[in-house]
Amino acid sequence: MMKHALSSRVSSFHPALFCSVITLGILSLGANSYAATGAETYQQVCSACHATGLNNAPKVGDKKQWGKLIKEGQAHISADGYYGVGAMPARGGNPNLSVAEFAAAVVHMANQAGANWQNPDEAMLKTINERLATKHAQANAKKT
Repeated sequence: MMKHALSSRVSSFHPALFCSVITLGILSLGANSYAATGAETYQQVCSACHATGLNNAPKVGDKKQWGKLIKEGQAHISADGYYGVGAMPARGGNPNLSVAEFAAAVVHMANQAGANWQNPDEAMLKTINERLATKHAQANAKKT
């Protein structure tokens, strides 16, 4: 009886269908580019300085240090930080960091100090990118 149940399962196995399902699964992994969360980006990139306050980086959770930055606004500090400000290098030193990932990390850090920001939507990313374009244009104008 056991032999019959096993043979019926094996006979219903379709290698072509199985391979198609596996291939689609693999392709979908490649098609969905992974964007790190704000917390992940903070841990991987930002915490090196912002966990301890290295080089006067505002320490995560410090309401006094972050209070002034929060008042400047989400787009403002996201763009300035992404561009590089003070001792902080552009993109927090990670040249592969997207504006969206960086801005999500800023949200994560600011919220630890009392902000109530949301991860950037398309409108916020547009505002951040416009500010970045202005900063780049100003820097290029100084060079000439």
